[in-house]
Amino acid sequence: MPPPAQNDNSPLKEHPTDTDRAPGTGVVPLFALIAALVCALALGAALVLGGSVFAQVIPGLPDAGEAVRWGMPIAKTVMDTGAVLTIGLLLMAVLLLPSYKGHLSDQAVGYVRAATWASLAWTLAAVATLYFQASEFLAKPMGQVSVDEVTAYAGSVSGGIALMFVILITTGIALFGRTATGATSGLWLLIAALVAVTPPALTGHSASSGAHELAVTGLALHLISICVWVGGLAAVAFHAVRTDGEAPATAAHRFSRMALWAYIGVAISGAASGLARLYSLEDLFGTDYGRLMIAKIVLFAVLGVFGYAHRRWAVARISDAPAGADGRAFRRGAFLRLAGVEILIMAAVIGISVALGRTAPPPPLESTVDPAAAILGFPVPPEMSLENLLTLWRPDLFFIMLVVIAGGLYLGGVQRLVRRGDHWPVGRTVAFVAGLLTIVAVQLSGFATYAMIMFSTHMIQHMVLAMVTPILLVLGAPITLALRALRPAEQRGDRGPREWLNAFLNSRFSQLVTHPAVAAPLFVFSPYALYFTPLFPTLMNDHLGHLFMGVHFLLTGFLFYWVIVGVDPAPRKVPFLLRILLLLVAMGFHAFFGIAIMEQSAPMAMEYYGQFTIPWMDDPIDDQYAGGGIAWALGEIPTVMVMLALVVQWSRDDERQERRRERHSRRGGSDDADMDDYNAYLAELDRRSRGQ
Repeated sequence: MPPPAQNDNSPLKEHPTDTDRAPGTGVVPLFALIAALVCALALGAALVLGGSVFAQVIPGLPDAGEAVRWGMPIAKTVMDTGAVLTIGLLLMAVLLLPSYKGHLSDQAVGYVRAATWASLAWTLAAVATLYFQASEFLAKPMGQVSVDEVTAYAGSVSGGIALMFVILITTGIALFGRTATGATSGLWLLIAALVAVTPPALTGHSASSGAHELAVTGLALHLISICVWVGGLAAVAFHAVRTDGEAPATAAHRFSRMALWAYIGVAISGAASGLARLYSLEDLFGTDYGRLMIAKIVLFAVLGVFGYAHRRWAVARISDAPAGADGRAFRRGAFLRLAGVEILIMAAVIGISVALGRTAPPPPLESTVDPAAAILGFPVPPEMSLENLLTLWRPDLFFIMLVVIAGGLYLGGVQRLVRRGDHWPVGRTVAFVAGLLTIVAVQLSGFATYAMIMFSTHMIQHMVLAMVTPILLVLGAPITLALRALRPAEQRGDRGPREWLNAFLNSRFSQLVTHPAVAAPLFVFSPYALYFTPLFPTLMNDHLGHLFMGVHFLLTGFLFYWVIVGVDPAPRKVPFLLRILLLLVAMGFHAFFGIAIMEQSAPMAMEYYGQFTIPWMDDPIDDQYAGGGIAWALGEIPTVMVMLALVVQWSRDDERQERRRERHSRRGGSDDADMDDYNAYLAELDRRSRGQ
């Protein structure tokens, strides 16, 4: 049902007069023009200082020309600006403004419509960037590249493929956003916009740097954090100066908390990107790339000061603003003094960031150049030993963040329950933390290093992520903890984190993926589809492929064991006998999977493993045979763990049902009321059979 009509006293809306509307709206176009000029000046200065527009043209070799060298960063800047505005407007509509029982307010719907226009600009700028990239790749001047050549570039080169994904997703946002009026549909548009930011991060400097685990994830996190931070601030500032802005204090408070996490994300991802691309401290001060990074760091520190000022003073002033026209003017002044300068600095950062992407990073040291390092991101390690497993760690930023964030949120939830006097079983906490430690053991330690070149170690990694880690995480009951620890939304009918989690658990998507006919086949058959097809060597040849496999193993395992042994609330309750049957069938298929690998007569995925020379490995087929044996043997451990958990759960369920029966019996007036009714029923049957 639609939200109720809002009157003058509604906390969601204020009705301005025509005289109130002018001061807030007149300054916005002028300020947007100033921000665009600041961004353009920062872009031009960074391009000149970085030297990317002064390419040395070698006589006799083709060159794309000055128009492409300047047109590419300009189109990229417009594309980034479109992304920032799209994400900021969707954030405002879906998460920062209150909703009512899943429906967006009229003003929130207006922000979604505005986001579709920003997304359209994002799409057009991505098309222009694609053309300039194709021109640069083919070394043809602007105007001499045909449509067929651009199409071929978009379908065969990683940079073109990434931009095609951006164009497809942003076009979908521009189309579907025209009809979105619900909070859920708006959230899907926001998720799509955040996904559309990441494809360019998967190519370019990040994909070619040595530390793939830091560079690729770091840049993707960097772009998402900046878009949330800059776009959110721009949307909140615009909303604060509007005379008809709904719940300005609520939007400002929510964004203040969100901006802190975005700032932390920018800091972590920026540090990871710097470590991945700079090989020494001299590279930071002695190269154009390093000096541009210093400029970004300085501006980032200044933005941190302004962000603190926002949290300390501006948000409080908005909360204390009186009602009416005087209060609106009070809010406008409080925000413009800080947010205006902060947005201008952010515009300069966007320009410098685009120029940084066009500047060549420092080349690696000659001593670090290694054929295997170009593929792996590190040279072939020495022979495996306990010492090497404990020392040759791989700093994979994605799994580091997963462990830290998941662990921090879980322990924070437990602490909140304890503080208010509620009980949380220690065994669940131990199980969840143990599950996170298994991720550390196989994804960040020496196991992750050797899993890149040894099939047997890779199989250990796979089995732990798919069969051991999910069981421990599921037994930790993270969803139950979240539902108990999260506070309800402050306004009735609005959606906070707790309401969003409930909506997800009750959604059709959740009902579909938790059905045993979906969860079990995903868990059972995906290893066959991966290892016995060309998909395995294809994924092994790319860092994103490794990341995809790790996340896939973890998610399919978590989904399967959530259905089988999970203690969290789920859309449906599966009978215990069916759970045991599914478990035995799944383990049988996994055992056969290990045997099938052991029976392979030729090494698998030699398109990948054949690229390395490993002097201490005798025969790859022996290592593969050991990997199959590991897959076969490790299936026994989770089977025993889950079977014990199911027996305990079944017995406790019987006890709960018995207690409910006893309580029902007492409510009937007798401890044996159910038995008395049954005896009376038998007596009635006997009376009828006798014809009485």
